[in-house]
Amino acid sequence: MKEKKSVFGMFSRFVPYFKRHKATLIIDLFCAALTTLCELFLPMIVREITQTVTEGGNLTLTLIFGCTGFYLALRIIDTAANYYMATYGHIMGTKIESEMRYDFFAHLQKLSFSYYDNAKVGTLMSRITSDLFDITEFAHHCPEEFFIAGIKIVCSFIILCNMNLVLTLIIFAVIPPSVLVLSIFRKKMKTGFRESRKQVGELNAAVEDSLLGIRIVKSFAKEEFEKDKFDKSNSKFLDIKSKVYKIMGAFQSFTRLFDGIMYIVVVAAGALFLYFKQISAADYIAYLMFVTTLTTSVRRLVEFTEQFQRGMTGIERFNEIMDIDPEITDSKNATALANVKGEIEFKNVSFRYSPETRDVIKDLSLTISSGENVAIVGPSGGGKTTICSLIPRFYETSDGKITIDGTDIKSVTVRSLRENIGTVAQEVYLFSGTIKENIAYGKVGATDEEIIEAAKLAGAHEFICELPDGYDAYVGERGIKLSGGQKQRISIARVFLKNPPILILDEATSSLDNESELLVQKSLEKLSKGRTTLTIAHRLTTIKNADRIIVLTENGIEEMGNHKELIGKNGLYSELYKLYSME
Repeated sequence: MKEKKSVFGMFSRFVPYFKRHKATLIIDLFCAALTTLCELFLPMIVREITQTVTEGGNLTLTLIFGCTGFYLALRIIDTAANYYMATYGHIMGTKIESEMRYDFFAHLQKLSFSYYDNAKVGTLMSRITSDLFDITEFAHHCPEEFFIAGIKIVCSFIILCNMNLVLTLIIFAVIPPSVLVLSIFRKKMKTGFRESRKQVGELNAAVEDSLLGIRIVKSFAKEEFEKDKFDKSNSKFLDIKSKVYKIMGAFQSFTRLFDGIMYIVVVAAGALFLYFKQISAADYIAYLMFVTTLTTSVRRLVEFTEQFQRGMTGIERFNEIMDIDPEITDSKNATALANVKGEIEFKNVSFRYSPETRDVIKDLSLTISSGENVAIVGPSGGGKTTICSLIPRFYETSDGKITIDGTDIKSVTVRSLRENIGTVAQEVYLFSGTIKENIAYGKVGATDEEIIEAAKLAGAHEFICELPDGYDAYVGERGIKLSGGQKQRISIARVFLKNPPILILDEATSSLDNESELLVQKSLEKLSKGRTTLTIAHRLTTIKNADRIIVLTENGIEEMGNHKELIGKNGLYSELYKLYSME
């Protein structure tokens, strides 16, 4: 019962997608009914002709050509109906797949950083592509196959009962035990396909991880290691698929046995009924033809079972992600954050990444004035990056609250909050596309003039113009065709175009060489002017001119002041500065 309830529950989640294409679905099922009736009429036509001959009737040309013309007309209808099913039925399935893929992707956009901290992108890619491909066929064939099988079984039962009730009951008594055994195989196949899908995701994740890190792989000469690692994952996939196909092979073999049993029951029982004159020769032939129709229906359902299980597995995996609630959402009465001046206040803020871990930040209180340039420094693990991740609500505070211009950030819409904050991180991400497209990401509908101006402010215009295609130059996946300094300046141009009142610089120059750092630092100084700026830095020489420097450790704020004041204290900052100055 649990299995049936589960299948019903998953399918009920899928029904709303059918409702959007109700007209197409109704016509598709109507066409399915027409094709089914065409099949059911053939045994009746043969029975009519046979009965006319065996009972001494007059087999006329009118009857022969009348039956032929009638069946030919049915076949023309069948052809037209089948065309609609094969064409528009599949298009309906593709549209449903497209809509589900959009909903899936839109839901992924809502999930917070905490989800992606543990998720594998390759697995998600498998779910959004391979799993949903199977749903296309499922969406088209599922209603059709069950509808057609239902019509054939019910109509065959009614027609055959009118011929001979006892013989019909004997034939149909074979079906229930067969269905019971098939359902056991179906459950095993479902488990196998679920494991198969999961392993496909793991395989995709392994391939993605290896290919994205191909330069590291080659620099460490780890090609053989990566091949061995992939071989293990690939072999596991082979084992799972082999297990599934063994179950499926037994499933299909039993179906063939079922076909044989059905035929022998009809042949033997029908012959006995014929011997005792309980049915006519015409009825006997009709029974044989109807059993062919029945076994064909069951065989089609069996063949569809694999597709059905793939589709249900895809829906199940789709629902698994759709059922994950985003941690960061707008409150019920959230308003847009507007006219931001940039005053930020932390009021007794604590944060931990999970209930099982310790607090990364504990009872932190801090006020940053509008337009102030504040640098946060200190040993690793003190919570510097975490502080900057809490302001745009990439993570939710465990306790306390953060305000901007006196307004709790949880009371404003997430979109308006993040639209007022610009971030330049150590790891720059450039999208696959042109330089112009990457800069324009900072502002929807930006003009070429605005893009060029932003690039000039970021110190990127000169090197962009030197590229063969200028602003239309393709940057490659993750900006691989550009140097670290060039990528960083493009990311800064993106923020210039966004023009936010609050700026977060998260170790924006720590991975650059000295020459690139100098160029990027000049761009950042321009970008920081007139904005509330939080800078996280390991290289303390880059934040000497900050209005205020906060030294953060695991114990909280250890020291605070400008560069001159902190050096004069001869405390932790002074030690860190001397250490970095010696590097």
